[in-house]
Amino acid sequence: MWIWLYAIILTVIFIVVCVVNHRRQEDKYYAYQNKVMESQLEEMNHIYMTMRGWRHDYHNHMQKIRAHLALREYQEVDKYINLMETELSEIDFMYKTGNTGVDAMLNSKLSLAEKNGLRIKCDAMLPKEISINQVDLCVLLGNLIDNAIEACDKLEEEKNRFLRIYMCVRKQQLYISVSNATNEVIRKLDKEYISNKRGNHGHGLKRIDLIVDKYQGYINRQNEPGVFATEVMLPLY
Repeated sequence: MWIWLYAIILTVIFIVVCVVNHRRQEDKYYAYQNKVMESQLEEMNHIYMTMRGWRHDYHNHMQKIRAHLALREYQEVDKYINLMETELSEIDFMYKTGNTGVDAMLNSKLSLAEKNGLRIKCDAMLPKEISINQVDLCVLLGNLIDNAIEACDKLEEEKNRFLRIYMCVRKQQLYISVSNATNEVIRKLDKEYISNKRGNHGHGLKRIDLIVDKYQGYINRQNEPGVFATEVMLPLY
C-alpha cells in the first residue's frame, strides 16, 4: 500500500513539475514576444518623428535647391535630390492604416513576406488612438500574420500563396479579418485543435485567444478547401 501511495505522490509531483515548466516556457515566450513588439513600436515612433522632421524642414530643403539653381549648380541640385530620395525611401511605409503601432507591425512583417513571394492584399483603416493596449493589439495582429505566413510557406507552389488582411472599426468594435492559403483541412476548430499545435504556431493560437478573452471579444476560425480564415472582434470603450 505504501508503495502505491509513494508511486501516486511521485506521479503527482511529476505532473506538477511538467505543468510548471510548461507555464514557465509559455511565460518566457510571451515576455519575449512583448519585448519584440515594444521594440517595433519604438522603431515606428522613431521613423514617424523622422518623417515629421522632414516635413518641418521642407522649406529649408527647397531654399537650398533654389539657391543652387540660382547659381546654376545643377549637379549639386541633382546630388541633393538623390540624397533626399534615398533617405525618404528608408523611412517610407508601404502600409498605412492611421495607427502607428499597427503600421509598425504590418510594414515589418508584410514587406518581408512580400519580398519572399507572398501575394498580399491589405485594406486597413484605423483611428490614431484606440482603447486597446498597443502591445496587445500588435501581439494579436502579429500572431495572426505569423500563423498565416507559416501556413503559406508549407505550400509547394509559390503562386498559390496569398494573405489577405482587412481591419476597420464597426459600431464601437475593432474588426480584424485575416485569411490565407493553406494545404490543411481542419474539421474541428476548437480548443483541442489549438492544444494539439506545437511550436510557435500553437503558442500563437493560445496568445490570440488569451487577448480576445482579455477584452471579452469574439473570434471565429473557418477552414475551407485551400483557405484558412480568422475573424476577431474586440469591443472599444
